[in-house]
Amino acid sequence: MKSKTLQEMVKSIFCDESTREQFLSNPDSVMSRYNLTDNEKTAVLNTTARYGLATSDSVSLAVGFKAALFWL
Repeated sequence: MKSKTLQEMVKSIFCDESTREQFLSNPDSVMSRYNLTDNEKTAVLNTTARYGLATSDSVSLAVGFKAALFWL
């Protein structure tokens, strides 16, 4: 994640319960607080739609990644 603004938003979603609840009910309202590019907004919405709010140990995130040949 290269964008410092995107990093700040993700941190606030995972560290602040109120922000997380707002994001889950209305992602655009939270994203509007940050100066995200259109590509970043699209990526956040697509990732959230596919995996939900997935943490590093999330089963839904693990299932979403296909095994790569170099893993074998």
